[in-house]
Amino acid sequence: MSAPTPANSALAIIDLQNDFCPPHGALAVTGGRDIAPAINTLLSLPFALKLATRDFHPPDHISFASQHTGKKPFTDSHTIVSPKNQEEEQTTLLWPDHCVQGTPGCELIPELHTSSLHFIVDKGQDKRVESYSAFGPPFRRPRVGMTELDAKLKEKGIEHVFVCGLAWDFCVQSTAVDAVEHGYSTYVIEELTKGVDQSEDGHEKTKAEMEKSGVKVIGLESPELDAIRKK
Repeated sequence: MSAPTPANSALAIIDLQNDFCPPHGALAVTGGRDIAPAINTLLSLPFALKLATRDFHPPDHISFASQHTGKKPFTDSHTIVSPKNQEEEQTTLLWPDHCVQGTPGCELIPELHTSSLHFIVDKGQDKRVESYSAFGPPFRRPRVGMTELDAKLKEKGIEHVFVCGLAWDFCVQSTAVDAVEHGYSTYVIEELTKGVDQSEDGHEKTKAEMEKSGVKVIGLESPELDAIRKK
């Protein structure tokens, strides 16, 4: 695969939504709003594609603790079975209601320069399954509820995907790992993402998991981003 250039690279901004940001987000990630200015700077670079993703849940989504009698957010978990293959399952934490379609919490934060985006990917629309990844849920035999992201990247000839946004240890990680699976060279910009678990051990554990899956974790001054800046 060739080196990253503006013509073959995409910037993916993950879930920079009101409900994931302080001070009033239903599932606010500490410091989540603080990364917006530097992300806006990246949006001024000549990436071939610039996209954002949103959790876009129906009000009865399976990931909400409110949909499970006696279950509490952040504490209890639920095992989701693929609706198309009983042998595939995913166990995940349950969350407070968040990013519900049609609510202010679902919208991208106003600080983000959305006029620079080429498109928005809405994920998590199928109430039966969880979709941390911008590509879709983790079920593979067969795939369930996949988004249009892979098709849009391939249509544009994208080979390299640069990932930032929220949250480091959930949707950023899942999107980056799936991007590698789909055949893209994938880079997570470490300074431009915040985690739900912000302990040093938690951060390093997620970083190691991503790198083991083939994701390259980079900084803002990395040669890969310099290649985009230099046009």
